[in-house]
Amino acid sequence: MSQQQVDEETPLLQPAKQKKARTPLPWRQFSIILFLQLAEPLTSQVIAPFAPQLIRDIGITDGDETRVGYYVGLMVSLFFATQALTVLHWSRISDHIGRKPVILTGLFGLSISMYCFGLSRTFYGLVLSRALNGALNGNIGVIKSMMVELTDSTNLAQAYAYMPIAWSSGGAIGPLIGGSLSRPADRFPNIFGHSQFMKTYPYFLACAVPATFSLLAWVVTFLFLQETVPTRVTLWQLLKGKSREHSASLKGPVTSTGSTDSLSTEDTSQRAKAGGSKPLPLRSLLIPRVIIAAGNYAALSLFDIAFRAVQPVFFATPVELGGLGLDPPRIGNILAIYGVINGLFQIFFFADLHDRFGSKIIYSVSMAVAIPMVITLPILNAVARVQGLSLTVWAIVGLQLVLSMILNLAYSCVFIYIAAASPNQASLGATNGIAQLGVSIVRTIGPASATSTFSLSIQNPHHAWIVYYYMIALVCIGICTSLLLPRQLWKNTH
Repeated sequence: MSQQQVDEETPLLQPAKQKKARTPLPWRQFSIILFLQLAEPLTSQVIAPFAPQLIRDIGITDGDETRVGYYVGLMVSLFFATQALTVLHWSRISDHIGRKPVILTGLFGLSISMYCFGLSRTFYGLVLSRALNGALNGNIGVIKSMMVELTDSTNLAQAYAYMPIAWSSGGAIGPLIGGSLSRPADRFPNIFGHSQFMKTYPYFLACAVPATFSLLAWVVTFLFLQETVPTRVTLWQLLKGKSREHSASLKGPVTSTGSTDSLSTEDTSQRAKAGGSKPLPLRSLLIPRVIIAAGNYAALSLFDIAFRAVQPVFFATPVELGGLGLDPPRIGNILAIYGVINGLFQIFFFADLHDRFGSKIIYSVSMAVAIPMVITLPILNAVARVQGLSLTVWAIVGLQLVLSMILNLAYSCVFIYIAAASPNQASLGATNGIAQLGVSIVRTIGPASATSTFSLSIQNPHHAWIVYYYMIALVCIGICTSLLLPRQLWKNTH
C-alpha cells in the first residue's frame, strides 16, 4: 500500500468533501403528479360528512342508531380491502406496460365509481361502488414509483416533502365539498329546490365534484404526463407472455425459440440478472430489505390510521365520558389547521432535516414522539374535567398537532427506504405494490379496531385506558420494526 507523501507544504487539515449539489426538480412533470394525487383523497374524504346520514336514508339500519357506525365503518374499510386485493397486481403490471396506462385506468375507475356512488339508493349499490373504487385504483404505489424515476438521490427527499400537499389539501377540501353539497335541494332551495333529480339522489352533486375532477385529471394525464418506464410491452404482449409461460409449465421443459415478447417468469429473471433492466418475478422481490421497508410502512400506517380514527371521536365525546366535548365546526377547524400547517412544515423543513440527519434518525424520532402524542389524549380529558375548555386545554391540543407533524416526517423517510429497497429500477412498481399491499391490509382493520377499543374504554370506567394501551402497543411495534432499518440506505443496482 503506497503511503501519501507529507512535507511542510501539506495542509494538516484536509479540505472537506464538497457536498453534491441538489438537482432541481422537474417541475412540469412533478406538478402534474401532485395534481393527480389530489384525486384519491378527494374521493375518499368527500363521503365522510354525509356517510352516517346516507346510511340512515337508505334504511339498512331499520332505525337502529347503534348500527349506523357499523355500516359506515364497513363502507370505509371496503375500499382498502378491495384495494389490498389488486394494488400489487396494478403495480407489477405498471413495470411491464408503463405507469401511464395504469394511472389512466385508476383515474377512470375513481370517476365512474364516484358517479355510481352518488346514484346508489341501496346499501348493496354503495358496496359495489366502493369495491369498484378500491379494485380499480392502483395509483398510490404507481405514482410513488414515478416520483422516484423523475428524481435522483439528491432531490428525492425534497420531492417526498411535497407529497403531503395533495393529501392535506384533499383531506381538507373533500369534507368541505361533501358537507356543503350534500342534499342540495334542502340547503339551496332557490337553486335546486325544483330539481326532482337532486331530491331523488341527494348525494349525487357532492360525489359528482370529485368524480369530475378525476375525469379532468384523466385528461391532463393523457395529454401531458410523460411515461417514465423506458422499455414497455403492450398489455396483449404481456398476456401472451403469461399464457406461454402457463402452457410451457403444462407441457414440461421445452427448448426456447426466443420470442422477445415473451415475459415468462424464468425469462424475466434471467434478463434481470443479466442487465438489471427487466422486472423481477414476485418471489425474487420478497427479500429481507423489501420486507423490512414494507413492514415499517405497514407498522407506521397502522398506528397513524388508528390514531386518526380515534382523534375526532375523542374530540366529539362528552368530557364526562372521557373525551373533550367539542362540536363538529371546532373539530373541523382543528383538522383543517393541522392539514395546512403539516403540509407547509413538510415542504419547508423535511428536505433540510433529511440532508442533515438522514432517514434513520428522523424515522426513529418520529416514531418515538407517537407515545407522548397518545398520552396527550387522557391528559386533555383530565384537564378539561377540572378547568373546562381552558387555555391549557388548547395548548395541549396544539402540542398534539405539533407531535403529529413530527410523526408525519416518518412517511417521507419510509418512502425513501422503499425506493432504496427495490432490487432494480424495473421492479420499482412491484416493490411499491408490495408495500402498499401491507398498508391496505392494516388500513382495513386499523380504524375499526381502534374505534371499537375506544367504545369499550368509555363504556366501563375500569377500562378507560384500554384504548391508550392499545395505541401505545402499536407504537412499540413500530419502534421495534424501525430497529431493523439500516443507518445507511441499501445500495441499489439501478
